[in-house]
Formats: sequence, C-alpha cells, structure tokens
Amino acid sequence: MFKSMAPIEGNQQPQLQLLWEDKEVKFDVPQLHKNLRSGEQVLDYIYHIEDSKGNPGDTGRLMVTNLRIIWHSLVHKKYNLSIGYARIGNTNTRIVHMHSKARIASQALYILAISNETRFEFLFTDVSGETSRRDQPIFASVFDVYHLYQRTYLYRDLKLRGAIVQAGQLVILPDEQVYSQVQGVWNLSSDQGNLGSFVVSNIRLVWFADANETFNISLPYLQIESLRIRESKYGPALVIQTAETGGGYVLGFRIDPAERLNELFKELCSLHSIYGEQPNFGIQYNVQDARDRLAAAAEEAAQSSQFKVDNFEELDERQEREINTKLNSYLAEGCLGKVPNGSSHGERDPVYCKELGFAMEQIRDGYKLQDLWNVMPTKMETME
Repeated sequence: MFKSMAPIEGNQQPQLQLLWEDKEVKFDVPQLHKNLRSGEQVLDYIYHIEDSKGNPGDTGRLMVTNLRIIWHSLVHKKYNLSIGYARIGNTNTRIVHMHSKARIASQALYILAISNETRFEFLFTDVSGETSRRDQPIFASVFDVYHLYQRTYLYRDLKLRGAIVQAGQLVILPDEQVYSQVQGVWNLSSDQGNLGSFVVSNIRLVWFADANETFNISLPYLQIESLRIRESKYGPALVIQTAETGGGYVLGFRIDPAERLNELFKELCSLHSIYGEQPNFGIQYNVQDARDRLAAAAEEAAQSSQFKVDNFEELDERQEREINTKLNSYLAEGCLGKVPNGSSHGERDPVYCKELGFAMEQIRDGYKLQDLWNVMPTKMETME
C-alpha cells in the first residue's frame, strides 16, 4: 500500500519507552524497587513480608504500584521480583503457619501468574509475628489496585471495535480532555477505505467510521511506537506504528488537504511527547481513604449485629394462650359428639349468613360468628 518505506524528511516522531512493567514477571532485576518508570507510582507499602516459595527466611516488603507488585528482600539486596497486573490469573488470601516451634498462624497473599506460557505461584507471608495483623486486611490495597487496573485498560491498551462511541460522541474517560476532532479521515486498512473521524485527547487517539461507529480504534499514546507521514497510492498518509504490546499494527490514514494532515501530525507529535514524560495510567487510589472506608464499614457491621433491647417490645404471654381458645373449643365439641339431641349424626341444617353472604352450618348455642372468625386477639398489650 505504501510506495516508499522511507519517511518524509522531518516527519518522524521519536519512540516512547516500551511499557513492560504490567505485562511481565521478572526476577532479581538490579535496583528494581528504585528504578520505576515514568508515570509509575507506589500506592502502598506492606512491610514484614516473606516470599515464602522463592526466598524463605528473607524478610522484605511489598510495593503496590499502579502497574505491578514488587517484592524485594531487606536482607539480601539482590533478591526481588516484579509481577505485572496483566499477568495475574488468580489471587486470594489464606492463613498459613510459619515455620517455627510455635507454629504461629499468619496471613498470606497467594498469587498465580502466567507469563510466556509458564505458571508462577507466589506466597507472600506476614512474618511480623503480630497477632493483630492476622485479622486485619493488610493486603487489601493489592486487591483494590488490581481491580482498578482491570477497569482502566483503555488508558494503556489498544482497543478495536469497542463500545467507546455513542451517538457520534466519544465516551470520555476520567481525567481525559478532548483537544480536537477531525472529520473526513480515511482509514486505509482496506482497499476501498473507510471514511470516519478522529478524536484527539490528552490520553489517546480515537478513530471511528461515520457509517458504523462500532468500527473504531482507541489507541493510547503509550502504545504508539512511531508517527510518520509517508507516500501511499492514495497520496500522503499518516502512518502509525503500534508497539509490540499493542499488536504491532501499521495503521494508515489519509486526510485532505495536505496542510490539514501536517497540522494534525504536529499536534499528535506534541501530545505524544508530553504524554511520554508523564503518562496517565488511569488508576487513582488513596490508601488512607481506603482504610478509612474499611474501618467505617467494619464499625457499621459491628453496630448492626449488636442486640438492642430498645428495638423490641415484650408481649404479655398470657394473651397468647387465649388465641383460638373459643375456636378450639368449638371444634373439640364437634369431634366429641356434643351435639343437640335432634341431630343423631351431628349434622346441622345450613342457614344463610348475612355477614358472610352465603349459607353455612348453624352455629351452636353459646358461640358467635365473631368468636370463630378472629384468629388473633383484637389487641395485644405490652408488658409494663
């Protein structure tokens, strides 16, 4: 499709640092816990943690960042590991017994990770020896940040044919700002081309077809390896090379006139460079706020489980014994054959009942319809 593989002079954008931290499992990288990439933030520290499977006996700490979990030993500086959130298959907490004479029960974090078709199992155990930590959610930040990571993939990953456009308008992400919208953009992925529109924001470049908005591309600047203007059989075109982590696609777009294409190219290059200096991975988390919410929820649950005498009223049990007394006596007399002398088989002639509106057996002497109709007493009084 593209006649010349050489870019037009001056129309090439330098590459960004490849994002691998959330997509790989690595071991014993020198100074791993100190060399964080741009935009990566440590959201929580968890101290007195042992890597029970890989480095038993070494006390270390967990670092929960917005891209991965890092464990590094405080005893042997060269021992560390990095687990990207994208490689986590399963995680939970469990109670284990430490390898000591006392066999103290401790809380541990289990993680199953899959990388390059290899399964890794990690068990991070609390070795502080504090019994109070056993019942505390010391690993809560790991689960919170991991769930936030799963819900914010549009900040980091290329998405094809997603539900990102509604009624011709881009669904804006938190902290996203739209800078420009360009119509009349031809997607050159097919021979006939597809006419659509660009939406340029501070986080990503979005293209969607005018005829079918579900045919779209959401491309974060993080996944753009290079931006160029090349000659194609359709004339000058904007060519975007995505990173290997973004599928390694080559995307071509044509915009008329050429001046408009050059303006868009300069805007994208500028935003691409700015984003590379301080990427936004979409995860906003405050560990103190999370702990406050957990404490408030625990207090509310404790209060709701307490028995409150003020919420209940004691009923006079003597009244309960009167429930159905007359009805039971009436039925008992019928079962025992206590019937008038004029009815040898205990059958009584039916009479019309005005209150009920139909015929019924005549009520025996000494009873009223109201006595048999009421199941509960008309009024239950409470004990003083």
